[in-house]
Amino acid sequence: MRRPTTVLGTLAAAALLAVTVPASAHAANGTLNIDDKTIHNPHGCYNNDQDAGITNNTNRTAKLYEDIDCKGAVAETVEPGEDTIADQTNSVRID
Repeated sequence: MRRPTTVLGTLAAAALLAVTVPASAHAANGTLNIDDKTIHNPHGCYNNDQDAGITNNTNRTAKLYEDIDCKGAVAETVEPGEDTIADQTNSVRID
């Protein structure tokens, strides 16, 4: 039979591990709209045409990049609940 302190120590370690896992390992909750394309619970990088309409209906910030495949500089951020025109940007990332 295990000692109560061993069981409590194991439970405490499991709780600490659950709290320290980064939230970015999971998809955002909600939808990301790129023109007429709707992405449910997005995670990662999505290429878009310049001047595309971007609507961020997720719980995370979207970052718009100058180049395709989310390379180059971040040109703009779109907070949850906001939208923008992807002027001179070619990809969007949500982590």
